[in-house]
Amino acid sequence: MKKIYCFFLLSAFIFSRPDSISGQSDMSGRVKNRLDKKIAAGFADLALKCVQKEYPNKPDHVMNKSTEVLAPSVMHPAFYGCFDWHSSVHGHWMLVRLLKKFPDMENAPAVRKALNENLSAENIKIEVEYLNQGNRKSFERTYGWTWLLKLQEELTGWDDAGGKLWNQNLQPLSKALVQSYINFLPKQNYPIRTGVHPNTAFGIAFALDYAVKTKNEKFESLLKERALAYYGNDKNYDPKWEPGGEDFFSPALMEADLMRRILNTDEFIKWFNEFIPGLDAAVNLLEPAVVTDRTDPKLVHLDGLNLSRAWCMFGIAAQMPESNPLKKILSASAQKHSEAGLSNIASGSYEGEHWLASFAVYLLSEIDN
Repeated sequence: MKKIYCFFLLSAFIFSRPDSISGQSDMSGRVKNRLDKKIAAGFADLALKCVQKEYPNKPDHVMNKSTEVLAPSVMHPAFYGCFDWHSSVHGHWMLVRLLKKFPDMENAPAVRKALNENLSAENIKIEVEYLNQGNRKSFERTYGWTWLLKLQEELTGWDDAGGKLWNQNLQPLSKALVQSYINFLPKQNYPIRTGVHPNTAFGIAFALDYAVKTKNEKFESLLKERALAYYGNDKNYDPKWEPGGEDFFSPALMEADLMRRILNTDEFIKWFNEFIPGLDAAVNLLEPAVVTDRTDPKLVHLDGLNLSRAWCMFGIAAQMPESNPLKKILSASAQKHSEAGLSNIASGSYEGEHWLASFAVYLLSEIDN
């Protein structure tokens, strides 16, 4: 088990309510913290505020005819909230993750109620029907796809009556998206190396976790083959071009986070050293991004960047032996990024609050593993 903990300043609040922070202060005046029941309930509250909140909404919707001018809740009765489809999906993943870990948290009944209402068999049937309509091939490709598979992965094998029902209900949608991957990836000659939604490395990484968990060997084989084809020979990445002004992923670190899942330790360290030589001097990559306006829906992406960089660096560092100097460099940088990101989850602005908590819970869940 990795014994890496997040530290963040005592004066910072993850949530708007002060009692949601708990922990023991150390000599530096910081708080050593992990997910606990109070913090989990605070995160869950953020998702509960939006998974059934229809507006404001930004649909990813190609209209084929005038009759397709529809409300989000009509098109997507399961995932109409949280501003957009993908944020709703990972909001549901977060609720499931927290409910599994803390089934007796104070808002657990409200979480179960929302999941029951949204993840009904009828609602998922309508979601699948939407995917099968014309001009839907690129809908949420691959960011929304991979978060849906992460939700299905989280439900898989959970010995809980509600979890078993939601797992069963969601199967038709996850199967449809697995088929979308199988249809698409062999035709995608070049990876998308962006710091936002279409990033191919992220789209494959979570899908690979799902394939492994569900023992879908055919899907797993395809994902690994495409990852190696896209990234296996990458060398001499120049990190000075990161971050972009609206990134919530590091293209370099997300790629490395994928490759650590595929290569054995020796292979990965060799690949990583060739991919980002001189990492110790890569200031742009090792220092947290600065957010100047959390009411701006694009600028606040950088809070998410700090969180996703942290989980990537913690994961990469865990692959390295104690003797490797990069382990210390990556762990220290991940610490800084965690501190910067976790301090701004509940800013009071919907632009960030509708999605950032999911990134935070994934980060903390990975640290806890």
